[in-house]
Amino acid sequence: MVSNQELEKFSPFELLAHQVVEGFITGLHQSPFHGFSVEFAEHRLYNTGESTRHIDWKLYGKTDKLFVKRYEEETNLRCYIVVDCSKSMQFEQKLDFACKATACLIHIITQQRDAVGLTFFSDHIELQTELKSTVSHQKFLYQALEKFANENNVGNGVPVGVENFRPPQISQLLHELAEQIHKRSLVIIFSDMFDDFSQTETLFGALQHLKFKQNDVILFHTTAKNKELDFDYPNRPHRFIDLETQNELKLNPLDVKEQYIQAISQFQKELKFRCQQYQVDYVNADVDVGYYPVLRAFLERRKK
Repeated sequence: MVSNQELEKFSPFELLAHQVVEGFITGLHQSPFHGFSVEFAEHRLYNTGESTRHIDWKLYGKTDKLFVKRYEEETNLRCYIVVDCSKSMQFEQKLDFACKATACLIHIITQQRDAVGLTFFSDHIELQTELKSTVSHQKFLYQALEKFANENNVGNGVPVGVENFRPPQISQLLHELAEQIHKRSLVIIFSDMFDDFSQTETLFGALQHLKFKQNDVILFHTTAKNKELDFDYPNRPHRFIDLETQNELKLNPLDVKEQYIQAISQFQKELKFRCQQYQVDYVNADVDVGYYPVLRAFLERRKK
């Protein structure tokens, strides 16, 4: 039993992470991220009778000799968690969802004594921390998550601080991150991926860039399915405000529902396809479901 005095040592997000993770990490006998951080070291000649699992067949085709790939186990996992805190993420508590899920992942990763860094971005980098595995760093990350969740969540879609709005530059920021990562790492992204839809190829190219650098990339595609994907609004006139650009439309949802669903479904289908093509782990993170079920399903699948 934890005393009230002990509880006071924890920030709300740290306490949440402890409570939630201890609930569903039990039974995960190995880390859901263990074993990814293995890098190629060198080739050696194949010895007759040993396993053919690591034979480099491409090299065999060039040299007509059998060589085996040797790998170097790294001591620590390097994990970059990237959270989109742009205005569109403030709709329907998407940012709150992302922050709470991130707190749980930080707890899992730091329990393994692995290094984790946190980046928040909107139309620019709001926060970017170093990669560390210390207890003090972990506490700093929880405090940062709490700060962004409390200060930036709109929840009901009403814009706050509407002056000088600029849409997020997701593709540009992911390209920058890919260039900053010099060793193979785990990159976890929480974003609704709402960027300039005329630049979707650039957006997909940024994901490809991260994979080209041999990173393990996980995208938690954070959406409010009921409102954003199904466009489920009462049949009466509404005033819709684009939280990124502040463009405003007055219309009856039924007048555009079919066209809207067709467009958003096509984007999501293409995003899933590109993730599969680039071997990016796509996670459908529906805030209506809740971060606990989404994380639990992801971790169970990742374990396998």
